[in-house]
Amino acid sequence: MVNTKVTLSGITLDNPVIPASGTFGYGYEFAELYDINILGSFSFKGTTKEPRFGNPTPRIAECPSGMINSVGLQNPGVEKVITEELPKLAKCFHKPVIANISGFSVEEYAYTCEKLDKAPQVGILEVNVSCPNVHHGGMSFGTSPEAAAEITKAVKAVTSKPVYIKLSPNVTDIVSIAKACEDAGADGISLINTLMGMRIDLKTKKPVIANKMGGFSGSAIFPVALRMVYQVAEAVTVPVMGIGGVSSAEDVLEMMLAGATAVQVGAANLVDPFICKKIIEDLPRVMEKYHIKDLNDIIGGAHI
Repeated sequence: MVNTKVTLSGITLDNPVIPASGTFGYGYEFAELYDINILGSFSFKGTTKEPRFGNPTPRIAECPSGMINSVGLQNPGVEKVITEELPKLAKCFHKPVIANISGFSVEEYAYTCEKLDKAPQVGILEVNVSCPNVHHGGMSFGTSPEAAAEITKAVKAVTSKPVYIKLSPNVTDIVSIAKACEDAGADGISLINTLMGMRIDLKTKKPVIANKMGGFSGSAIFPVALRMVYQVAEAVTVPVMGIGGVSSAEDVLEMMLAGATAVQVGAANLVDPFICKKIIEDLPRVMEKYHIKDLNDIIGGAHI
């Protein structure tokens, strides 16, 4: 027998496999396909203070080994998430869920986090700092250690649950940003969010996506994500959730050896809606293949 249980900030997960925000809706959509209670947890669709229609279409472009999306945080707003989405989720998922939160000002982040902190289903608040700071020319909060720390402090001041800051890879030094978040009180770090990419339609000679560029995700970004998880895990003492291109049990083990305590699966859910179920079911076999009895024994194991 192998042990797949891991612990994130005091919350025990049956396994480290977590569908990533934006690829699993609010959970109940996938519950029609299989019992989602086999998941360690999942991070629900990015939620903002106000409802958002999102970006103009087309929003999706296919790529070799991945995809580009520019959905634009389409969501019903935090009030409807709390009154409509979470009650529906509670009927089919009986574990703590991760609330993914976005905003366009420090005040918006704090407001939305404070609201979701009170939701009984929410176990962890995952704060996406890849959103543009409307008060500073649209630059992402996640591109500056100071801005990321400011968000972290503001959220921690109004919440009691663990706060994980989700970082953008579109930066020069992700380690300094992660350390700034830890110093500001973050309970954990999630990384990476999508890289920036684009496609051009040869027939129209124009960008495929209406927004021109979007977030590049999929198996092609796995080596970049693994490298960043390794670097950040070496620099911080708080837990890390590894994200980016994960599509197999082997990828999960690699992420954990790099230093991740839990691993999120993103774009692969859009290719195969059963992928997380398959990874969880395959994990014991792959652990035995590589003589791993307890996943906790390998977290950060690749660090010398």
